[in-house]
Amino acid sequence: MHEVSCGLRMISRERTMEAVKGFDIDAPRWDQSTFMGRLKHFFNITDCRTALLPDSRLDEAKVLVESCRAGSVPPGTTEEQLHYAKKLYDSAFHPDTGDRMNLIGRMSFQVPGGMAITGFMLQFYRTVPAVVFWQWVNQSFNALVNYTNRNAASPITPKQIGVAYVTATSTALATAVGLNLYTKKAPPLVARWVPFAAVAAANCVNIPMMRQQEILHGIAVTDEDGNKLGHSRKAAVKGITQVVISRVTMAAPGMIILPIIMQRLEKHRFMQKITFLHGPLQVMMVGVFLIFMVPAACSLFPQRCSMAVSKLEPELRESIISQYGEQISHVYFNKGL
Repeated sequence: MHEVSCGLRMISRERTMEAVKGFDIDAPRWDQSTFMGRLKHFFNITDCRTALLPDSRLDEAKVLVESCRAGSVPPGTTEEQLHYAKKLYDSAFHPDTGDRMNLIGRMSFQVPGGMAITGFMLQFYRTVPAVVFWQWVNQSFNALVNYTNRNAASPITPKQIGVAYVTATSTALATAVGLNLYTKKAPPLVARWVPFAAVAAANCVNIPMMRQQEILHGIAVTDEDGNKLGHSRKAAVKGITQVVISRVTMAAPGMIILPIIMQRLEKHRFMQKITFLHGPLQVMMVGVFLIFMVPAACSLFPQRCSMAVSKLEPELRESIISQYGEQISHVYFNKGL
């Protein structure tokens, strides 16, 4: 019986090793052509617990991913370990360069970073100095996130980063301060929505400005197999537009619904006695919204975006048709996050 048991274990181990040897670590774990598939993927890689891991652990995951790509998986490695290594790799390393991203700019840091900043923006909206300070903090955070998650195939100079940062911050401050003064006589709830208006306006400026090189010079587009076909400005505009929509959607529920909740809660006597806890309470509630909205907003559009050849710039379209004829109908590109 013991020999039979040992034999079964050896057969099971050999089958596991064979399965791992043929494992395609870059193949999506869930169907990325559907919203639910993308939602599962982004719930996986935006897991804020991964932001707590040391760089050494992330580097180990990268080594394992690269070993698997090279077809030399360490003995004893399971498929689940490979999935977890890919999760860490996707959460911390840039898809274009493979470089480890800075902690604050990672999507896995969006929940802790976003909940703190958004919570205090919603709490301190009454005075101009508070509005200015928290909008500045928020746009500094957004600028770093946008730079970190850009399409890295299109480099941006320090001067362009500075111009993008100043422009976006100025837009947010002008919108917030202007609306703050304009809504002095408006219903209290309208004033509470001013931070969202400022955030939405700034996103429409911050992201395109931070990724202006992509708009000016285009981003790399490939065929279905990843073969580079050229650079397209129209593809860049499509990708950046989708990112802007995703970011505004990410912020909307917390910044629109939470003010309504707080407006009603503050009418109760017990809430009037604990005004010092209103800020921390809003931070925690924003966190609840963001846990779901970060992956949901990232899932609105496929990460690997596609575009019909017929909608590309005439020169690029003609170049593709002259080389491949009607064989290629769509091009593909990384839209960023």
